[in-house]
Amino acid sequence: MKKIKLIIAAVGLLCLVSSSAVYADGFAPGEGLYIGAFAGVGTGIVQPKISTNGNTAAGIDRNHEGGTFEATDGGLGLQGIEGGGVLGYGYKMGDLYAGIEGEMAAGDVKFKLTSNINVELRNSGGTQNCASTCQYVTSVEATKEWTGGMFGRLGYYVNNDTLLAFRGGVLVSKFEVQTVGDVTYKEDFYGGGPSFGASLESRLTAIDPNLSVRMDTVYTDFLTASVFGIGTNQSNNIANRSGHDSEVTGSALSARVGLQYSFFDMNSLF
Repeated sequence: MKKIKLIIAAVGLLCLVSSSAVYADGFAPGEGLYIGAFAGVGTGIVQPKISTNGNTAAGIDRNHEGGTFEATDGGLGLQGIEGGGVLGYGYKMGDLYAGIEGEMAAGDVKFKLTSNINVELRNSGGTQNCASTCQYVTSVEATKEWTGGMFGRLGYYVNNDTLLAFRGGVLVSKFEVQTVGDVTYKEDFYGGGPSFGASLESRLTAIDPNLSVRMDTVYTDFLTASVFGIGTNQSNNIANRSGHDSEVTGSALSARVGLQYSFFDMNSLF
């Protein structure tokens, strides 16, 4: 029994010595359990596509043909700043690297369209000018409030202090869309899709052997989502008269810089 206790104590002491040695030498960038924070700029593009039935019923004022209206080249640009954090775990296998990582970010990446005159949506009074019977908007904006997702990472150590890594996974974002006019409407929409990125991490040995500076860029494809209305201003589908099918596609690109700190290696437990 004493021998068993002695063996357990020896193993525990060995783990502590091993962990202390790793800490003293410092983790390689991205190695072990790490946490980080970043800030940067975000850009993107939103491409709308609207198919409308038109308004062609007999006796209806201001008849118009239906059709499809689509931004095939370019779109509405998103721009702003963002910041967030990452949490991950990585393995150094010689010059090769593999890991998994999650991130959350928030910011004010958005687009906004404004008009100095009322943009008429509906006029029940039959008059040319927008009066009390008219529904109109003067601005439309969409803000990407937050983004979160998970990634797998693969990389190569350029040297003992520098890691070049690539990641792939899925990101989901929350967008707040708002229109301002005779009535202000707000609604939240969620979009997500495949996301890819690349990062360069370099150890700041002079400050702390476990601290690294990280620069990365992330691209996300938000696929296609249907948008039928905002708030209580929902679309009405009436055969041969009105109604529409609205879709939006989009993508986002972020460039960040931040700090990352490795603080635990699971191998120290075994």
